[in-house]
Amino acid sequence: MEESIEKQTTIFNRSVDAFFDKLPSFVIALVTILIGVIIAKMVKKALTRMLYKYKSSVGIISFLINLSQVLIIMVAFIQALGGLGVNTTSFAAILGAAGFSIGLAFKEVLANFGSSMIILFFKPFDVGDYILCDNVEGSVFEIQMFSTTLKTVDNKLIIVPNSMITSNPVINYTSQDRRRIDFAFNFEYDTDVKKLYEIAERLFEEESRILKSPAPLLGVDSMENNMIRFIARPWVKTDDYWDVYYKLMEEFKHEFDSNNIKLSRINIINNN
Repeated sequence: MEESIEKQTTIFNRSVDAFFDKLPSFVIALVTILIGVIIAKMVKKALTRMLYKYKSSVGIISFLINLSQVLIIMVAFIQALGGLGVNTTSFAAILGAAGFSIGLAFKEVLANFGSSMIILFFKPFDVGDYILCDNVEGSVFEIQMFSTTLKTVDNKLIIVPNSMITSNPVINYTSQDRRRIDFAFNFEYDTDVKKLYEIAERLFEEESRILKSPAPLLGVDSMENNMIRFIARPWVKTDDYWDVYYKLMEEFKHEFDSNNIKLSRINIINNN
């Protein structure tokens, strides 16, 4: 009986000693997990601010936030197990293989997500800007995490993958406060050039929205095929571009008719 009690006492003492030996490792493991949870919360706040700024849908915001939290806590948990002496190599290998497979399956989605990060940090355009990318153009209506929505001048919506935007040149027509209107008219060769100067200068002088600086550019651009090509390039504020463009086109037409000036062909260079 005494021998049995002594044996149980020895086992208990060994268990207590083992517990106190492992206690620092348990504390470090708990602290590691706690730090992981804190970091996950910080990342959640940062992602929430960023995604709402991008006007992403609620579903996308929830998915990305939950995914980031799970990944961070999972990494912290693996680190904690490693600190306790548990072999996590095979577990990490399984997670790595699963992540690699998911990455291959959703390669395009991840590319669009990465492109949205580029748009976020470099800001090539913002909501309301008028852009052209790979023959697709319109005003930026909404920027999401995987795509950008453009609204055309005839009120159509175009969904453009973000990866297409970052892999092609983007022309932002409204990022600057001034734009140049480019008019180019082809006339018969014997047209009075001085008269063309007079008409253009008078129309530009009468239009108050045309800027004085830079001054409008006027001149004969070329002479070929028995024609002369006359250019007129005034500067306006970006917001006035289309109103001034259409008004001047109508006035040029009226002046040419009134002065019996014949156009061989009209070719208007329009930079939208």
